[in-house]
Amino acid sequence: MTTDHRGTLLVTGTSSGIGLATAVRAAAAGFTTVATVREPGRAGALREAADRAGVTLDVRRLDVTDADSVATCVEGVERTYGRLDAVVNNAGISNFDPTMEMSTMAALRANLEVNFFGVVEVSRAAMPLLRAAGGRLVTIGSVHGVVGQPFNEAYCAAKFAVEGFMESLAPVAGAHGVRVSVVVPGFVPDTSFGIFPDIDRTTIEAASGPYAPTFADYLAWVGGQGWEAAGQPAREVAEVVVRTLLAERPAFRVPANPWAAAYLDHKLADRDGSTVQTLARTWIGRPESP
Repeated sequence: MTTDHRGTLLVTGTSSGIGLATAVRAAAAGFTTVATVREPGRAGALREAADRAGVTLDVRRLDVTDADSVATCVEGVERTYGRLDAVVNNAGISNFDPTMEMSTMAALRANLEVNFFGVVEVSRAAMPLLRAAGGRLVTIGSVHGVVGQPFNEAYCAAKFAVEGFMESLAPVAGAHGVRVSVVVPGFVPDTSFGIFPDIDRTTIEAASGPYAPTFADYLAWVGGQGWEAAGQPAREVAEVVVRTLLAERPAFRVPANPWAAAYLDHKLADRDGSTVQTLARTWIGRPESP
């Protein structure tokens, strides 16, 4: 993609939060932006934000857990625009269970279905078009995809899986012209993600069985962390996403604020993924940077 023609971008999960902000910011940056939502009736805030910003969005339905829905959307984009230059995998759900043991297998599978398999489904469907365009595949990751978080086992498992999938895909996709990145945000308070109106501390503690005292200690730790440093508005993450889309040589892993970068440093010596990517390219006979 050149700076004078941004190309066609598809963003998943744009009804609120990071997805909404990314769709609007990308359109303002010059992308022809296809903003997808699982439930078209929930696109009101998205359309209002686009109107305020003076940009035009092509709003379409896409359910990442429905293969037919994904295929229909991607094929529709190709019919309309003749190409697809970039994808931002943002759609996801959060679950907050007392522990894996106290949850249900159905809840655990549902989390992986959206947060991992949904990402794979969209990426698989889009890859032929991205390959033809020499495009970009950007996924919204999480610090919890690198550092495990107590009482977030299913979510962390899905995000760990996304990290592994994309890290494995990146050198192969890069050898065929598609740059793959994972943007890792801090805590984003201005979104409905992770908000459960029917669940509060009391109900979760009551469902925690023998883990209730440990869960109470965990919540006390969370409450004492001073999340101001971790927090960032969705529009700030969107700026990082758009910069990553436009970068000539984007890093594989892109922390969206200093707090996220420092959090990743607890575990990663290779924070931006460049060391692993350089090594992996030698395994496919391409030691040079793509």
